[in-house]
Amino acid sequence: MDAQIQKKRKHEDDGEIKFESKMKSAYRGQNNDVAPNSASIVFSLPEEVGVLADALSMFKNRQINLRHIESRPSKTNKDDYDFYVDIDEELTHSENVKLVLEDLKEKAKSVVLHHEESVPWFPRKISDLDKFADRVLSFGAELDSDHPGFTDPVYRARRKEFADIAINYRHNQPLPQVTYTEEEIKTWDAVFTELKKLYPTHACRELNYIFPLLVENCGYKVGCIPQLADVSKFLKECTGFTLRPVAGLLSSRDFLAGLAFRVFHSTQYIRHGKNPMYTPEPDVIHELIGHVPLFADPSFAQFSQEIGLASLGAPDEWVEKLATLYWFTVEFGLCRQNGEVKAYGAGLLSSFGELQYCVSDKPEHLPFDPDKTSQTKYPITEYQPRYFVAESFEDAKEKVRAWSLKIPRPFTVHYNPYTQCVDILDSQKRIVGLVSEVKSNLEILLSALKKLEHA
Repeated sequence: MDAQIQKKRKHEDDGEIKFESKMKSAYRGQNNDVAPNSASIVFSLPEEVGVLADALSMFKNRQINLRHIESRPSKTNKDDYDFYVDIDEELTHSENVKLVLEDLKEKAKSVVLHHEESVPWFPRKISDLDKFADRVLSFGAELDSDHPGFTDPVYRARRKEFADIAINYRHNQPLPQVTYTEEEIKTWDAVFTELKKLYPTHACRELNYIFPLLVENCGYKVGCIPQLADVSKFLKECTGFTLRPVAGLLSSRDFLAGLAFRVFHSTQYIRHGKNPMYTPEPDVIHELIGHVPLFADPSFAQFSQEIGLASLGAPDEWVEKLATLYWFTVEFGLCRQNGEVKAYGAGLLSSFGELQYCVSDKPEHLPFDPDKTSQTKYPITEYQPRYFVAESFEDAKEKVRAWSLKIPRPFTVHYNPYTQCVDILDSQKRIVGLVSEVKSNLEILLSALKKLEHA
């Protein structure tokens, strides 16, 4: 057993550079430049004049085209450099690749061929969210034929105005101010007035605590549609969440990625006025009345961010599961408080009819279980036939956290709130750095507890 452990440790030590190189090959590039069908060759060379040119000439002589090349000082030998290059996957088992590997072995201290599908690109810093600002799946400036505003040229032109604003927005710019029309404010007033009547009896306690604060600080009232800038500032002060304008529906992967950075993509357009209690897609009423209040709650904000972090680099089928979890929690979630079922999902809190329906005895109420919930089919054009009830936000958060460990990713991510970047914990150095940060926070907590004891 001891011999096996020693062998394993040696293998891990020898493989550290290979593993980091593989990860960097998969995640480098903020331009999505890693093709899904590529392989990497990793090799180490001494720091000598002309040694890299000699190595690259080997690839040229074997007629192998390089897609990408990167280098860094070696972690195992200060006099060496590590290089990793991408080649086409179809060449992986070719005779030319075998020959170039033999050529490299004559010069390099180590040579390794990595062959696997790359992990889907994901944003590494908050400004990377700019990259999918215009990747709207539906609605935006275009409307389906069954949309209430499809035959209304004035409404369609207005929607294009909002879409252009969102598509042209970039991180760190001031959030765009919008002057809403009398007709739009009238639609807001109708929904706001009716929903406000139901909240004391149908909504969770967190919503009822935060909603008056939005009235006081963000202009939530009849006769005025709040501005994203005011609401975003309020959320930032409460939980660090911010809003960002979006033209329409994003893909599940892109939308969830925003949550990882505590960014919520919010529409600014409003539903068509001829039927104020219905909307076929998220609008500013759904966002500001349904979503925003609970993003100001620390526990719910963390729960939402953890769903986002779990999605980064996850396989497509797992992103679909996460999106389903999101649907049955953040959008249509119920929780139990003081023995009663209350609504906390935005799709419920922004729907006068479904808010009454969801807590009645008409739909099925099931206990929240990520394994079952993530695989449950749901309708999108009618009231939900079943809802999942969480015991609390904390309970749901812990269950999702444990469930997300099953996601097959060869890495773990950590959000750094100081840099607003996602760190990939793919090396001992990064893990030790995070441990140091956690240790520092624990010392602060211990100090606070001691002071409480002596108070």
